[in-house]
Amino acid sequence: MSIGFIGLGNLGTAIAQRLTDMGEELKIYNRTKSKVEHLGYTIVDSPKELIEQCDVIFMCLFESNAVENILTMKNGLLSAKLEGKTIIDLTTNHFEQVVTFHNRIEEKGGNYLESPVFGSVAPALQGLVTIVTSGKKEIYEENKVLLEKFGKEIFYLKDPGQASKMKLINNLCLGSFMATLAECTALGEACDIEKPKLLEILGVGGGQSLVLKAKTKKLIDEDFSAHFSNNAIYKDLHTLQDLAYSLNQPLYTATVPKELYAKMKKDGKGEEDFCSIYQLFKD
Repeated sequence: MSIGFIGLGNLGTAIAQRLTDMGEELKIYNRTKSKVEHLGYTIVDSPKELIEQCDVIFMCLFESNAVENILTMKNGLLSAKLEGKTIIDLTTNHFEQVVTFHNRIEEKGGNYLESPVFGSVAPALQGLVTIVTSGKKEIYEENKVLLEKFGKEIFYLKDPGQASKMKLINNLCLGSFMATLAECTALGEACDIEKPKLLEILGVGGGQSLVLKAKTKKLIDEDFSAHFSNNAIYKDLHTLQDLAYSLNQPLYTATVPKELYAKMKKDGKGEEDFCSIYQLFKD
C-alpha cells in the first residue's frame, strides 16, 4: 500500500514520523517545500499528483478551510480520479463542512474517513493517540490496521460529522482543564508552594488528568513551544459554540476558557502551546 501525507505541522509531522517508524514509506505534499525538505520524504508538486501515486492519503491540517483548499485548488484532490482511493482526514473539522467533504469525495468515487486525533506530539510519536472515525464501516475496517500504527484507542461513530462533534466535545474538557490547572499553578505559587511540588500533589489529587501529565514538565520549565497551540484550542472552542448554537444547547463552562485563549491570541501568543495560558494567571 502506498501512502501519502498532506499537512506537516507539529502533529502531522509526529504522525508521519510514527508511520515511518512502523515501516511505512510516505510521499508528501506541502504548500511550502522548503519547510519539509529536511524530513527526508519524497515530495510531490500537488495534491493531485500525490493521490495519483498513492492508495491512501492522510490529511492533518489546521481547519476545514485548509481542507477545502486542498480539495479544490488547482491540481487539488478533487481534480484527480478518486476511484479506489481513500482519504483519511485527521483534521479537527467544522461539524458541518466535514459532511460536505464526505459527499464530494464519494461523488467522485473516492472514500473518505473523518478521523480527528485526540492527543498531541509526544503521544503521536509513541503511537498513543486516540482516534475517532466516521465514514463507511467497510472502509474503516479496511484501514483500521493503518490507524492502529499511531493510535492506541480507536472508536467508530457511523454518521458523517459525529467524529468531529466528539472531538469538539473532548476539547471542551481539554481547554477547560488546562485553564483550571494553569490558574491552580499560579495560585499555588502565590502561596509560596514550589511549582514542582505543587504539580506533583495536584497530579495525585484533584488535578489528576492526562492534561496535567502531558503538561507538568512544560509548566515547570515554562517551555511554551507548541505541541497544541492556543490558536488551535481557540478555534476548536469557537467551533464548539457553533455546534451548541445549532442545537439550541447552552454552554456554560466553555465560555470563559475560550476567551482566555482569545486573549493569548490577541497578545501575539497564538502559536505558543496552550499551556502558556498559565502566563495570564501568573502575571
